Amino acid sequence: MARPPPLGELPPGYTPPARSAAPQILAGSLQAPLWLRAYFQGLLFSLGCGIQRHCGKVLFLGLLAFGALALGLRVAIIETDLEQLWVEAGSRVSQELQYTKEKLGEEAAYTSQMLIQTPRQEGENVLTPEALGLHLQAALTASKVQVSLYGKSWDLNKICYKSGVPLIENGMIERMIEKLFPCVILTPLDCFWEGAKLQGGSAYLPGRPDIQWTNLDPEQLLEELGPFASLEGFRELLDKAQVGQAYVGRPCLHPDDLHCPSSAPNHHSRQAPNVAQELSGGCHGFSHKFMHWQEELLLGGMARDPQGQLLRAEALQSTFLLMSPRQLYEHFRGDYQTHDIGWSEEQAGTVLQAWQRRFVQLAQEALPGNASQQIHAFSSTTLDDILHAFSEVSAARVVGGYLLMLAYACVTMLRWDCAQSQGAVGLAGVLLVALAVASGLGLCALLGIAFNAATTQVLPFLALGIGVDDIFLLAHAFTEAPPGTPLQERTGECLQRTGTSVALTSINNMVAFFMAALVPIPALRAFSLQAAVVVGCNFAAVMLVFPAVLSLDLHRRHCQRLDVLCCFSSPCSARVIQILPQELGDRTVPVGIAHLTATVQAFAHCEASSQHVVTILPPQAHLVPPPSDPLASELFSPGGSTRDLLGQEEGTRQKAACKSLPCAHWNLAHFARSQFAPLLLQSHTKAMVLVLSGALLGLSLYGSTLVQDGLALTDVVPRGTKEHAFLSAQLRYFSLYEVALVTQGGFDYAHSQRALFDLHQRFSSLKAVLPPPATQAPRTWLHYYRNWLQGIQAAFDQDWASGRITHHSYRNGSEDGALAYKLLIQTGDAQEPLDFSQLTTRKLVDKDGLIPPELFYVGLTVWVSSDPLGLAASQANFYPPPPEWLHDKYDTTGENLRIPAAQPLEFAQFPFLLHGLQKTADFVETIEGARAACAEAGQAGVRAYPSGSPFLFWEQYLGLRRCFLLAVCILLVCTFLVCALLLLNPWAASLIVLVLAVMTVELFGIMGFLGIKLSAIPVVILVASVGIGVEFTVHVALGFLTSQGSRNLRAARALEHTLAPVTDGAVSTLLGLLMLAGSNFDFIVRYFFVVLTVLTLLGLLHGLVLLPVLLSILGPPPEVVQMYKESPEVLSPPAAQGGGLRWGVAPTLPQSFARVTTSMTVALRPPPLPGAYIHPASEEPTWSPAATPAASGSSNLSSRGPCPAT
Repeated sequence: MARPPPLGELPPGYTPPARSAAPQILAGSLQAPLWLRAYFQGLLFSLGCGIQRHCGKVLFLGLLAFGALALGLRVAIIETDLEQLWVEAGSRVSQELQYTKEKLGEEAAYTSQMLIQTPRQEGENVLTPEALGLHLQAALTASKVQVSLYGKSWDLNKICYKSGVPLIENGMIERMIEKLFPCVILTPLDCFWEGAKLQGGSAYLPGRPDIQWTNLDPEQLLEELGPFASLEGFRELLDKAQVGQAYVGRPCLHPDDLHCPSSAPNHHSRQAPNVAQELSGGCHGFSHKFMHWQEELLLGGMARDPQGQLLRAEALQSTFLLMSPRQLYEHFRGDYQTHDIGWSEEQAGTVLQAWQRRFVQLAQEALPGNASQQIHAFSSTTLDDILHAFSEVSAARVVGGYLLMLAYACVTMLRWDCAQSQGAVGLAGVLLVALAVASGLGLCALLGIAFNAATTQVLPFLALGIGVDDIFLLAHAFTEAPPGTPLQERTGECLQRTGTSVALTSINNMVAFFMAALVPIPALRAFSLQAAVVVGCNFAAVMLVFPAVLSLDLHRRHCQRLDVLCCFSSPCSARVIQILPQELGDRTVPVGIAHLTATVQAFAHCEASSQHVVTILPPQAHLVPPPSDPLASELFSPGGSTRDLLGQEEGTRQKAACKSLPCAHWNLAHFARSQFAPLLLQSHTKAMVLVLSGALLGLSLYGSTLVQDGLALTDVVPRGTKEHAFLSAQLRYFSLYEVALVTQGGFDYAHSQRALFDLHQRFSSLKAVLPPPATQAPRTWLHYYRNWLQGIQAAFDQDWASGRITHHSYRNGSEDGALAYKLLIQTGDAQEPLDFSQLTTRKLVDKDGLIPPELFYVGLTVWVSSDPLGLAASQANFYPPPPEWLHDKYDTTGENLRIPAAQPLEFAQFPFLLHGLQKTADFVETIEGARAACAEAGQAGVRAYPSGSPFLFWEQYLGLRRCFLLAVCILLVCTFLVCALLLLNPWAASLIVLVLAVMTVELFGIMGFLGIKLSAIPVVILVASVGIGVEFTVHVALGFLTSQGSRNLRAARALEHTLAPVTDGAVSTLLGLLMLAGSNFDFIVRYFFVVLTVLTLLGLLHGLVLLPVLLSILGPPPEVVQMYKESPEVLSPPAAQGGGLRWGVAPTLPQSFARVTTSMTVALRPPPLPGAYIHPASEEPTWSPAATPAASGSSNLSSRGPCPAT
């Protein structure tokens, strides 16, 4: 048997070992929970002894394994694609997005670059010639941007998106049109002649100056070219598109401009135009029919008179459309300009990105600093750059955070006794946590979990704050082992006393993050899984590798070496570790048996409920009076473990040298014992705590009603930047979103035309859909197609009536009449494709406005080939694309009459504009309405879904709160099961879960008062807060369970041993989060630092105030009790002593308690539960450290005895 240790007390959290042959354990004193926990601690003891025997090997192999996993960071992938980050994998949105990509490719048809102009003085009118002139200056500067890459010069005219370039039979005219065809630029300048200045195309004809849109009159040009080329088809195309005189027929914004054309309405009058009147109703591109820019696309903050006439506006917007990288690659593939540079799609993307960055830079610098207006520029590349910057790891903050924690750990664990100091252990522990975090992230990379901004910006600091807690816990427990513990068993003793606590909190944290992975957003799911893996790696490092570090440090301390500078001997040589000579020899611990030295504590007090006195009373107990200087003999450290449930030793260990400073005599444990606990556990204080907690809960419930859903892009971009200014202006003035209603394959379009029209009508009736002008037809391919058929039918009817078209000839008819002739004779039958008798018996569009089904796909081929502007304006994006077919009116062969039918459509879309979407509730209402319209169309056989950014990124809010409640409920149940399993006390687990639920509600309510909106990111933090909150609550509950006495006394004991560690844990967690406060992104500060800081403060409040009060009222009974008859000598309360503990509780609470200690070595094998035993009690000294012991004496006790009368 090991040498008995100095007398002390049993700290909460330590379970006496089980041994069936130990008759000193009394009836009911070792119940099943206690027995199982003792068995688990025995396993930890064996593990610790094994690690200590092979500490060098364990440390080497551990560092090698963690280092190998950390190398996985080399293959880490940082995901910045918004769709990959925010679209739920496997959801209907994900499936729809995948369907769109399969049919159209990975990228959209074009990308947008935007300029927004606002006055520097808020509320100033921008509908003035001066303001439009400044807008022209900025837009013109942006349109002239050129970049040089791969030895070529790239300007706007080469890379812009051009809508519906027609195919012309005349090669010379076709090349001229290709050079002149304008870029699609949505700008308020298109209402004026100055809009032509933004178009950079030009062409050359002999005898004329360079043809540009500033001097091009299409009608006059066609008249001049008419004698030299047959342009009748092209003339009809321009007439249908209502091009007219294009820009030269529009008023000049500045009529004094020397280049203002004479055809401008105000050229001769030289009067400035009425800007508000010209912009009323919107503007047009070069085609009045197909290029109409509505007011909402151009003007923001509009004000109107009672008659609806536009009066003023506060913002202007111009949008430049560029080709996608794939389009640009296809456009120049095989071109003579790129044949020598190995042209690829990647090069096309690089060209576009370089041009966009230059565009934003020059546009923002276009206006002088003293101008009355300001320009905000933005491009799709700007958004990508923001996401990349947001995802970059800030090396300075990471290094700063870890250096701060290194300093904190070193200072916290330094001692005046150089040999007993553990500064080097603290440094090694923090470095080990850093390695564990790196290995956890490396393992995630090897598992294919992509990193994102949350991983790089938050997780390193959050994992540091959580992981260092366990390091402090083990290091402090190692120094507080009973002095008589054999050297070979010191690490086993440490793990035995702390392993349960570390396992409980780590498992709960892992479960919390795994439950947070239920949030169906890929970015947050990845973050949660990575956090869970990192916590698991921290747990492994703390339980396996760090004990080896402690074992090596034990040898340093035994050899009296200095801390950190271990090569030098300590000057405090008088401070030695008490180790018996026989304990220094080689000893082996039998496999399956853990030899340990335990210190068992007994309390004696009267329970008013049962009118009996209960206590623990081991045999051969030694009654020890309290030391004369108890505080000086305690080993509480203000920088101890964050979750240290080990109580501080109040033994009689003598210090030969290196005395502590007088200020070290006060610590948080002393404060908890002498001031905090007595005050908190008074009846009126408990009532006040309950009332205030109820008030805070009620206030938080109200605050929870203030929490709004949403996460605007302005919350992510750093404030004060130009990008944030643009996004704020866009959100305020131009909350417009381009969306589409996609129709899929799997149904017959030809026979479902009525259902398609009805679907379009239902979608158009949504409140957020911007209606087209009353004078304009709906902007969909089915309407354009039908109207075009009706137009050529009218031309055919006119030609037939005039005799220019007959059964046998259409050469004398118009182009449209000839097209209608060819379509009318189509039968849709491959065997007999033509039937001339149908010329007068059928119509291309019937009286119900429907296209004959047999003609539908044949007519679609003709329309796509003959009306490119209408097709481009419709944004139909047909798949499979209809075949190309050229119409030649003068080719009368039978082969020319046969028109190939298009393949059945598998993809088509109706474009829409959504406006007025400011709050998340507006998006949710629109999404629900769109989904309802699609569901109703599905009942009619039409398969359709909405597409666009609102449906991609706001779909999550439809079920976000339900998902949040589900995750929290599941996590609370899991927390209950984990706590009940490890504590083996459902009663205590229920109280812990109750407090955690209250914390979650209060955190949610405080978010409402702070204005933090609910999105997937706060949901993850809220769910994880349950696991993090366990660290503030479970230790108090564990200390309460393993203490003896009344509920008040046990709550006081738990507070005495947990106030300092829990407070210290909060400090270390806040230190880990402190570097988040210095982030350049307000989003990180508000949504992570602020929320996690509030969580930490709530954890302190509930763990150290509310939970002890609840335990003192509703707490479970102690795990270890004994009944006995009480001697009057024992229960007679002594006179009040100086410094004694005074309680404001019921008089049945005793004023004196016995501190009884013993030492025993047991074999931990699964034994049967022990039976009942009765043994005598010894003297009963007072529990207060300053009290004197009661008179000695003994008495024979029975199993139960009545409490003495008071």
